[in-house]
Amino acid sequence: MIKTLKKLVPCLAVLAVAPAFAAQGVKPVPLRSVYNATLQGKLDVIVRKLNLEKAVRNHELAVSLVDVSNLSRPQAAEVNGDEMMYAASLPKIGILLAAFVEIQNGQLKLDDQLRQTLIRMIRYSSNADATRVLNLVGKRRVNQILQSAPYRLYDPHYNGGLWVGKEYGKNPAFQRDPLHHISHGATAMQVARFYYLLETGQLVNPRLTREMKEILSKPGIHHNFVKALDGRHVSIFRKSGTWHQWHADSVLIEGKKTRYILVGLAQNPGGAAWLTRLAAAVDRQMLEDAAQGRPRSDVVASSATP
Repeated sequence: MIKTLKKLVPCLAVLAVAPAFAAQGVKPVPLRSVYNATLQGKLDVIVRKLNLEKAVRNHELAVSLVDVSNLSRPQAAEVNGDEMMYAASLPKIGILLAAFVEIQNGQLKLDDQLRQTLIRMIRYSSNADATRVLNLVGKRRVNQILQSAPYRLYDPHYNGGLWVGKEYGKNPAFQRDPLHHISHGATAMQVARFYYLLETGQLVNPRLTREMKEILSKPGIHHNFVKALDGRHVSIFRKSGTWHQWHADSVLIEGKKTRYILVGLAQNPGGAAWLTRLAAAVDRQMLEDAAQGRPRSDVVASSATP
């Protein structure tokens, strides 16, 4: 079995359940408390069959997979899930979150102009629009929000996470992350947490959660994970990033038979092909699991408190 960074660690604090989900009886849980041995084994097999074991050993590939078919009983697996890597445009989801926090706080107004700016930033990865929103929120304010309770999407206890320390342009970095000095960084597990917190209504209120999901839908760039999912009748909520040998992708998939989160970070000239093959193999596995209908009960859970 591939060595991973999964640990029995204290659970991260989470935001109180939003009313819309509380009414449905959903009780979100910290993802680090629900590592699953069966799902982990299947992810390890996928990595081995794709001949990506060396990439994992060399810390050139990080993956997080979360089955959220049952929101109150998610199942998680990862390889190098806490490996902090340069993630190019993927951390624009951090800018998105910060903007919506400030909208909820009344500091920004979600008018049509801002909505279209956010759509271009996420769906088409517009650097100009990302820089515009970053400055609207406040450069250092974005990282304050990412580090703050209840989000903890950048957390030194777990080797970092989402970080935006540079405009998306030629200007120098204004605040590199304190652990690794990366300007635009992420860990696969923290990105997976972003999507789980979004899906369970823990980032912002229900109305703004719907707005965030709409902005993350309908990907405008057809590569990596989206390319692998051609022909699948599913809803895709996605943000990717590519710069030179760094390739990153992240999706929340909602279908009739499957609902899962997949995050991949790669540092290799062939990383884009890795991510495409990975997403296709994971989707086949999730469809197979759904067809078999076998529940996973072998959860490796932490009993520690935050």
